[in-house]
Amino acid sequence: MDRQHGPDAGTDTHFGFTDVPLSEKQGLVDDVFHKVASRYDLMNDLMSGGLHRAWKSVMTTSIGLPRGPRRFDLLDVAGGTGDIAFRAIDAGGAGVAVTVLDINGAMLEVGAARAAKKRLSDRVTFIQGNAEDLPFPDRSFDAVTIAFGIRNVPRVPLALKEMRRVLKPGGRLLVLEFSKVDVPGFDRIYDAFSFRVIPQLGRMVAGDAEPYRYLVESIRKFPDAETFADMMREAGFEQVAATPMTGGVAALHVGFRI
Repeated sequence: MDRQHGPDAGTDTHFGFTDVPLSEKQGLVDDVFHKVASRYDLMNDLMSGGLHRAWKSVMTTSIGLPRGPRRFDLLDVAGGTGDIAFRAIDAGGAGVAVTVLDINGAMLEVGAARAAKKRLSDRVTFIQGNAEDLPFPDRSFDAVTIAFGIRNVPRVPLALKEMRRVLKPGGRLLVLEFSKVDVPGFDRIYDAFSFRVIPQLGRMVAGDAEPYRYLVESIRKFPDAETFADMMREAGFEQVAATPMTGGVAALHVGFRI
């Protein structure tokens, strides 16, 4: 699905360490996630040593979910397999409803099947769509989350503005993403694991090393926590805070639409 438009549609961007035309990046990213969809959550465990579960728990706690019956609408962007959605349903009250948006149909199929198995299809809705052009009215959601997906969006500033647009006043955006390791010595260990081990894990578990080589490279191309916090401010978010986790391997960014 190629939905690029506007004056920058012909410029180049990065796909991992490779420069590609901006108009081609979304298709390349889609192909990666079509290949890994069925083993995506298992590979997250292997790639992070299970740490992504702790990071996502921190994110879920930070959403501010109500415990009672009050209606609370959460949008989870790039959350096709439903991982954040199911965590939010478990953590919140009966009024919590989650809309999962993902551009990749294969990821959404995995999430919808999981929701049916958990008997949560009435509380979690799966929609195929583009983070750069969200198919929702202004001020529709109490909170928006995106976990390990923003770095795959071709035009991040546009996606951030869209997420702010669909937030209700007072609502918050939470972005969980890989960041820059800031512990001397650990950075070398992390790089060795990322570039030597993760692609081989991908080959053994998912049958293909190349998608995981791209995922590792895309992490290195993503800005550090403070730079990304500035990008959120430029998109109109206020009270932006970035919290590094596990020596900077990941960071949780929170910003509000005031």
